[in-house]
Amino acid sequence: MTTDSKTIAGDAAPFIFPTRVYWEDTDAGGVVYHAQYVAFLERTRTEWLRAGGYAQERLRQTHDLVFAVRSMRLDFLRPARLDDLLQVSARIHECKRASVVFAQSIERDGEVLLTAEVKVAALRASTFKPVGLPDTLYQEFRRLESPGRPL
Repeated sequence: MTTDSKTIAGDAAPFIFPTRVYWEDTDAGGVVYHAQYVAFLERTRTEWLRAGGYAQERLRQTHDLVFAVRSMRLDFLRPARLDDLLQVSARIHECKRASVVFAQSIERDGEVLLTAEVKVAALRASTFKPVGLPDTLYQEFRRLESPGRPL
C-alpha cells in the first residue's frame, strides 16, 4: 500500500488504496452495486490528496479550492463481491491549469475489475466557478503526470 507523501511526491507510480467490500456495498446477490464503484474511486482520490499533504478541507480553507467531477468514463470488466479485498489505484493522466484527469482502476488479486478515467475541475469553493490550481499544486501535479495510455 502506498500511503506516505514521500512516495507520492517522489514518482508518478499509481497510488494504491485498499478497500474491503462490505454488505452495504452489494446488491441482494452479494455483488458490488455499480454506483458503489464510484465511491471507491472517490475515496482513493481523496486519500491520494491527503497522503500528498493536500487534504481537501485544507485546500478549501487555505486556497478556497474544491474539486468537482466533470466527467467520468467507467469500464466494468468483472464483478467484485462481498468480502473481496480490492486495490483501488489513482494516478494523474493529464493536468491542466484548472482540471485534472485521473486514470484509475480497481483490482482484486491482480485481476482488473474496472478501469476509469475521471476528469475533475478545480473550482473556487465560495463561488463554484472554475479557478486555476495554486501554483505549487499545479507544478507537483504536472510533475506526477503520466500522459501515456490511461489504465
